[in-house]
Amino acid sequence: DKVLAELIEPYEVRAAKLREFLQDVKPSLRYDIVPLADPYGPSVTDPHLQCLVVSEETRQGGEAVNKKRLENGLPELALYEILLMKDPDHGLNEEEKISSSSLRQRLLGTLLRPPREDPALPSRPYVIGLTGGTGSGKTSVARLLGQLGAFCIDADKLGHAVYVPGGPAYERVVATFGTEIVHEDGTINRKALGAKVFGNQERLKSLTDIVWPEIAQMVKEQIKEADSQG
Repeated sequence: DKVLAELIEPYEVRAAKLREFLQDVKPSLRYDIVPLADPYGPSVTDPHLQCLVVSEETRQGGEAVNKKRLENGLPELALYEILLMKDPDHGLNEEEKISSSSLRQRLLGTLLRPPREDPALPSRPYVIGLTGGTGSGKTSVARLLGQLGAFCIDADKLGHAVYVPGGPAYERVVATFGTEIVHEDGTINRKALGAKVFGNQERLKSLTDIVWPEIAQMVKEQIKEADSQG
């Protein structure tokens, strides 16, 4: 349940940084670095351990370790509690302490690796699909990309355009769902159409089978337009 677990550094990288730190602090120090595949690691099985360093927030974990040790017939460890360094520059959504969780927050939006080379992909136009639920920030991100020079294609607007009289899906939608979904001015009454397909998977599929390919075609045409503009 770590924040942004996918941005946690690989074990090998973290172990190498720890070795470098220990070498800088005290070259004569003897130590073992072990991966923790469970919440306890060797702390509940190693009879030679004497002390466990904890913080205020991990003291409960230390007490759980001692409980396990007693169950395993081992003596309790001394729990040595340390204070964590405060981060004077932490953001509103970051932790007050200096932590890797805050570091991962700051990594959001940065390029973690260069685009992969794939000879099957054209070098341009470079197409990015921007998706997400209502309120997830699609409009804001699209605006930022536009300010950086991106050619933005709004699929929602194209979804409305396919329904207009003379639009590529207009005739088939009316033929499939009846003239009762048409306003007096000839435009499709989207509320009436929605009432026909809402809760009916078969009718909804009939509608999407008509509309989605037309939207996809309009997107492809706009991508060609973007390419022609460089």
